[in-house]
Amino acid sequence: MCCQEEGTKLEYNSVSSYKIKGKGGFRASSFIYGFVGLDNIGFVANMVSMVLYFSFKMHLDLSGSANTVTNLLGSTYLLSIIGGFISDTYLSRFHTILIFGTAEILAWTLMTIQARYSSLQPQVCGKSNCLEGGIGLLFYGSLCLLALGTGGVRGALPALGADQFDHKDPNEAKALGRYFNWLLLSSVSGSAIGVTVVVWVSTNKGWWIGFLISLVGTFLGFLIFVFGKPFYRLQVPGESPLTRILQVIKVAIRNRKLQLPENPEELYEINVKESDSSEPKIAHTDQFRYLDKAAILPKTVEPTQWTVCTVTKVEEVKILTRMLPIIASTILMNTCLAQLQTFSVQQGYRMNRHFGSFEVPAPSVPVIPLLFMCILIPIYDFVFVPFARKITNHPSGITQLQRVGVGLVLSIISMGIAALVEIKRKHQSLKNPLEPIHVFWLSFQYGIFGIADMFTLVGMLEFFYKEAPAGMRSLSTSFTWISLSFGYYLSSVFVDIINSVTKRFSQSKKGWLAGQDLDQNNLQLFYWFLAILSCLNFVNYLYWASWYKYKSEDKLDTKPKSGDNVTLPKSASVSRVSFLKANENDAAVVTPDVSSIGRT
Repeated sequence: MCCQEEGTKLEYNSVSSYKIKGKGGFRASSFIYGFVGLDNIGFVANMVSMVLYFSFKMHLDLSGSANTVTNLLGSTYLLSIIGGFISDTYLSRFHTILIFGTAEILAWTLMTIQARYSSLQPQVCGKSNCLEGGIGLLFYGSLCLLALGTGGVRGALPALGADQFDHKDPNEAKALGRYFNWLLLSSVSGSAIGVTVVVWVSTNKGWWIGFLISLVGTFLGFLIFVFGKPFYRLQVPGESPLTRILQVIKVAIRNRKLQLPENPEELYEINVKESDSSEPKIAHTDQFRYLDKAAILPKTVEPTQWTVCTVTKVEEVKILTRMLPIIASTILMNTCLAQLQTFSVQQGYRMNRHFGSFEVPAPSVPVIPLLFMCILIPIYDFVFVPFARKITNHPSGITQLQRVGVGLVLSIISMGIAALVEIKRKHQSLKNPLEPIHVFWLSFQYGIFGIADMFTLVGMLEFFYKEAPAGMRSLSTSFTWISLSFGYYLSSVFVDIINSVTKRFSQSKKGWLAGQDLDQNNLQLFYWFLAILSCLNFVNYLYWASWYKYKSEDKLDTKPKSGDNVTLPKSASVSRVSFLKANENDAAVVTPDVSSIGRT
């Protein structure tokens, strides 16, 4: 096979993973780790402390501050899909990050300026929201720019790092799983520095200094990322994923009255020998058979992109459709995460935060799960994965869906513990307000949820990247952030609904979470509510995880040598993969039957 020159146009579904000496691997991904770590120093620090900034400097009330933070985070992760779509379609992932990274740096600059000068901050007005005029425009404009820039970077960055490893190479497939683990480690390491150093500086020396540190950290990380360009394996964007999806839907609707062939081999697929395409063929599956009608070519119709779709193209749409229930099943866990980033910080503000003579800032409490993760991620990667790999023969030790499931179970436990801790905190606060319980009690819920996040976040990133077609990997990886986004939005909705419903039945005519005094609220009931919902959600997840069929690609050389008589393998159906069963497609390479081809 001749090596394609880097920078030339690639087919839609191909991966630019040619083994060019000096490119790819952990040397290339190390620049991405540096960017992620430095960027998260400021981003995570401000996400956990900004609720106080909104309350004390921007004069928003308790629920308004909490909802503004969750809406900001929700928008940030939702906008990641824009970065993913652009990097799959119009620009390379590298150039997409350059554009959105610049927007993020500009946003931090505007926020630093507003926090520095009191003339750009609102005056106390006695209302729930005192932002108006030019001050409000600067405030909300900088937040929108931050959400767009940060979200766009997150939509393309994880996939760019994963592109440095060829998941079809057995050695690099193992490295791919390690890449996602260390990507999370770099993120939580930067976050741990942020929620301690940056938060302390913000709350004690000035918010504008904290924003300035965030600006400098992001800028330095951006420079490190740019300097790594000579080492990256870069993928040239191809055909729009949206176009391919619409083609399948349109043709399937037009062919709705046609009868599906009993033999899936009769469905339309392009013969590799007759095509210059380097895209891997995806084996046919029996789910969503209605979409298979898009791969029926009537005898009187000339094959074009809008008259017939290949089995591979149809299977791409099936893959995305199968992912939807998985995405939906993880949203509630991220709603629970939002509570730990808002209400738990407010809990810590009313607890004893002294360690000797040093007082821990309330927003620094989330350092507890971050420290847990900094310790546990290397243990998981170096101890658990090799041990589990010997048992399951899976490159990552356990399947991605199993990993997500473990995280969901731990999140349920965390919410239950959060409710018990709040009961204890509230009881002591009402009994003796001058002797509150120690903030260390929050470490239990934070620590368990940190482990849950370690399992779930990495499991989702790796799952969406590996299962997606090569040309949709940035977009698919963004599904992880979309789940986070909906979780944060759902948090705001839950708070409003809970307050609206419970005030009707409360003797005080106040909702569980109304007002600014946690001692007069019923936060513990809200935590129990989330724990019960999480149990029901886990049952729902078990069903969809057991139902999910992993992608199976036809294994053959897509660039045969001249004169080779190579044909496509049969469209073999992928058997149902149990939630508790390792994915056999990742465990071993199966030699396919290449004796026949589909209809061309």
